[in-house]
Amino acid sequence: MEAPEEAELCFPHINTSCRRTTGPYVETMLTYTVLSCIMILTVILNLLVIISISHFKQLHTTTNLLLLSLAVADFLVGLLQMPLVLLQNQGCWFLGDIMCVVHYFLAALFVSVSVGSMVLISVDRYIAICNPMFYTTRVTLTRVKLFVCLCWIFSGVRSSWIFRDVLKQPDMYITCYGSCVVVVGFAEGIVSSIVSFLGPILIIAVLYLRVFVVAVSQARAMRSHIAVVTVERSQTVKAMKSEIKAARTLGIVLVVFLLCTCPYCCFSVAAGTTSLGASYSIIMIWLIYLNSTFNPVIYVFFYPWVRKTIKHIFTLQILQPGSREVSVM
Repeated sequence: MEAPEEAELCFPHINTSCRRTTGPYVETMLTYTVLSCIMILTVILNLLVIISISHFKQLHTTTNLLLLSLAVADFLVGLLQMPLVLLQNQGCWFLGDIMCVVHYFLAALFVSVSVGSMVLISVDRYIAICNPMFYTTRVTLTRVKLFVCLCWIFSGVRSSWIFRDVLKQPDMYITCYGSCVVVVGFAEGIVSSIVSFLGPILIIAVLYLRVFVVAVSQARAMRSHIAVVTVERSQTVKAMKSEIKAARTLGIVLVVFLLCTCPYCCFSVAAGTTSLGASYSIIMIWLIYLNSTFNPVIYVFFYPWVRKTIKHIFTLQILQPGSREVSVM
């Protein structure tokens, strides 16, 4: 009579073990298959973006450096976080209390870096479209590298502050053996939501609204003067079109980011405390992680240089001498 009951436990030989949340076999296998495919796709596509920007010198631009930071965070989400979330689909955690805290710490770190990178991308496009005369002097590779480093450092400090208590006592919120639950207090949840979601979302919305208005006016001006421009003016128009196209593509990235993060943001603000180990929270977390999959997919569809570099990678042309100097734009 006790065999079926023990079979439901995460650790059948431990009386204090958590119970496994099982569902229909077909549904469970379908869920694992779909999520595994998403995980593999996330890792491969972001790795291709990282290799492309790192290898080809022509892609060593300020904007692409921000995309590289975003791709690294997305790659680590697919490589480290998605597999660990898959382990929790049946409510069991087999890696211990310390790894549970580390798991959520890294999740907060990578998501914060992604949000910070999105804000930096918005600022980059704002300056490029609204103040193009000052772009090359204000936005330099050295400054972008500095801000990217600060973004990662700030994200690490923020995550350490949020999980400061459970980092000292990993089993603080563990109610049964084999669970992985981290509770963020009300104050920490509100501050985290404002700093990492509401504030950045507001900044992104305001900057891109301004970029959209300026881009539309510039596009109209270019169409009205296209027949009378000189050769030099044509080069300027071509460059401006390139900037507007980049702004449009990155705007799509930002919209997808907002769609993926807003539900969790609303959930965090509405809850008195946020139990990150709860089943309903897992859905929100996967929605955030899906943003790491969508980003490189958008690059492939809208950036021709991504398709060219992927072709060079798969045909092993990047192993040839001088491949770093190849034109891919």
